[in-house]
Amino acid sequence: MNLTSPTQVKGWCIERGFHPNRTLGQNFLIDRNVLDAILDAAAVCPGQRVLEAGPGFGVLTEALLDRGIHVTAVEKDHRLCAWLRESLGSRTGLTLIEADMLETDLDALLRGGCDAFVSNLPYSVGTRILLDVAMHPDAPRLLTVLVQTEVAERFAAPPRGELRGLSGVWLQRLYDVTLVRGVKPTCFWPKPEVGSTVVRLTRHDRFPLSAAAEKRFVILTKLAFMHRRKQLASVLRHAYAETEEEAAVFTACFAACGIPATARAEELTLAQWCALSERDLDVSQEKIEKIRKRNTK
Repeated sequence: MNLTSPTQVKGWCIERGFHPNRTLGQNFLIDRNVLDAILDAAAVCPGQRVLEAGPGFGVLTEALLDRGIHVTAVEKDHRLCAWLRESLGSRTGLTLIEADMLETDLDALLRGGCDAFVSNLPYSVGTRILLDVAMHPDAPRLLTVLVQTEVAERFAAPPRGELRGLSGVWLQRLYDVTLVRGVKPTCFWPKPEVGSTVVRLTRHDRFPLSAAAEKRFVILTKLAFMHRRKQLASVLRHAYAETEEEAAVFTACFAACGIPATARAEELTLAQWCALSERDLDVSQEKIEKIRKRNTK
């Protein structure tokens, strides 16, 4: 079957009584030009190892194998796994895992080394999958994904940008995010209601953090974007300061990091987030629980 032929893909589905699952975000790429754009952006070479989430009918999987690349593909839908075994199971270089990517042991998948992550991600859980892979200690240095356009724009949103959010801050601390090209809904079957974008993420080392600071970075950014309409200093003082002296420590830290007292979460640069995370602040969950118990007495 020509996997970039809408007629053949639809015919296969009709013949086998296969109905794409909207809940699983099954929108299959059927455009050769977009497929080539993903492969060119991924820039993987023969012999390299690629992790793919949600291969679907295997259009991207097959193209990667054709280039001599070793592919580990994780597919949740047992019907599609059966098809992949039938159509690509004999191909050298393919490891097919029938599992939910969100429940897969990433340590095992990435421990042996992975050169790239290349996927047409399911709309429903694509961001969660990408963040899990990108933030793993053994994450590949290059990730190339196809996601909804608004999601892609969130990944790349700059400080003070309207779409600046948690996913963009987390990804940009580790990767340079490039929006490669837009993709029309007609390039998929079934046709989604929104456009998509090919995104390339290339690892950088500009914002290193100590292990303790990295934990604080995750905690601080999560809390801040939960209350993004409020001033960040106020959010942190309310969550962590039991006394006026502790509140004064937060105020001093903000000044030392060059963060205005009135700043909101989306306004901080990555350098400011990292500087704040490196401060020796007690921002543990235990501290929050302690303050909550005190306030309910």
